[in-house]
Amino acid sequence: MQRRQLLKVLLTLTTGTAIGGLSFAALAKVGRPASPNSVAGVNRRRRRRRQRRVYRNMRLTSLPYGCSVTRIRGGVTYYYCSGIWYRPAYQGTTIVYVVEEIDAGAETYILFEE
Repeated sequence: MQRRQLLKVLLTLTTGTAIGGLSFAALAKVGRPASPNSVAGVNRRRRRRRQRRVYRNMRLTSLPYGCSVTRIRGGVTYYYCSGIWYRPAYQGTTIVYVVEEIDAGAETYILFEE
């Protein structure tokens, strides 16, 4: 009787481990990795976002997350995102974005991608 119970427990453990391993790998989705070494985990760590407060004449190395609207004012190209005007400029050989004007009521805490 004990041998039968032992075999039943071993069979249950082996089946559970095999099924658990398959479902563990199948759960890896972008943004929700199943393991720290999965591709989804690497992409999530590589694309981090942080919130910063912007002010006038601030120089930024990148535009805020989701900002892609371009406008031309007086022959100069600007990026307009959520009530804030960004002007591209060079700082050495690197392009930076200078905060030119902040509209009244615009939110100055902005999400940036690093």
